[in-house]
Amino acid sequence: MTYNWQRKDWPNFKYDLETLQPLFMEFALDWAELKGMEKGLSKDLEEETLLNIMVSEAIKSSAIEGEFYSREDVMSSIKNKLGLSKTSLMVKDRYAAGISELMVIVRKSFQDPLSLDMLKTWHTTLFAYSKNLLVGDWRSGKEPMQIVSGPLGREQVHFEAPPSDRVPKEMERFVEWYNQGNLLTNDSQASALLKSAIAHLYFESIHPFEDGNGRIGRAIAEKALSQGLNKPILLSISKFIETDKNSYYQALKDAQGTLEITNWIKYFVKVIIAAQLDSKVLVWFLLKKAKFFDQYRELLEARHTKVLGKMFDAGPEGFKGGMSAKKYMSITKLSKSTATRDLQYLHQHGILIQKGAGRSVWYELNLEG
Repeated sequence: MTYNWQRKDWPNFKYDLETLQPLFMEFALDWAELKGMEKGLSKDLEEETLLNIMVSEAIKSSAIEGEFYSREDVMSSIKNKLGLSKTSLMVKDRYAAGISELMVIVRKSFQDPLSLDMLKTWHTTLFAYSKNLLVGDWRSGKEPMQIVSGPLGREQVHFEAPPSDRVPKEMERFVEWYNQGNLLTNDSQASALLKSAIAHLYFESIHPFEDGNGRIGRAIAEKALSQGLNKPILLSISKFIETDKNSYYQALKDAQGTLEITNWIKYFVKVIIAAQLDSKVLVWFLLKKAKFFDQYRELLEARHTKVLGKMFDAGPEGFKGGMSAKKYMSITKLSKSTATRDLQYLHQHGILIQKGAGRSVWYELNLEG
């Protein structure tokens, strides 16, 4: 197989703007709606939205590469880095701090030009606690950098990146393209989408580091999109890549065999649109949350608020399995009779919706009140 970087015109990517135009239009409409919704957020709700999205991006970007961190550790680390906690929160898993800090750095520096030093700093941040890994510099050695799958002895090579001795020059050219690239359109939103999609593919095709290329490549995509839109994005690209990793890797594999990348851009922009729709749902949910507590404040005791807060913490997907008397007891450390009585009280006042019956009864938040 001939890879994209082996082709004569590398890295002159080609794409059909007319084919992509409907996706650009779809994004623009959703982007305008999301910006309008964001204007309705208070400062506290805006911080909560940002925190939820950054935590999701950190966790899912790591999960794509087979690294799994607890939500609590990632959230605590990001809160510490953003100064959202009066006292420093404990982070049990120090490796979770690397991806969390990277998310914060990318967000805070979204307007800055990309540089080789910036990318190396990102890598150092991501792997600050890693051993036996070349950190903060390009890969070296004569062994080919291959993306493979399958059992030992029957591996399937999906892609082979340029040799290590070509990486420094390739990365110089990549950074120059990123900061000066001509994207064939004067539409700022279309340019942002194109740059995000192409930058990710271009970087992944060079694969300049020993490890962490996927996470840094997705951070580059986020930076390009935020920079092009002149606003830090409130969406998690990795959340939707992680839901169907096979499609992601197949799209990358197909694109890395050609310089005609219209299909890759279609795939990546659809991921961005899905992430944007998810952000709209999250903003709607948090606006409902604010209205909910404002509406029922006078009816709630401290223990009620604690339980309802736990239910809201689960996000738009809902509290898994609903709230039961047993879960209520675990959260509040109260007796079963008090838990049952409290749940019935919250149901009678329209705060919770009762589901099931008998011993199988459980409750959901009533967000239509």
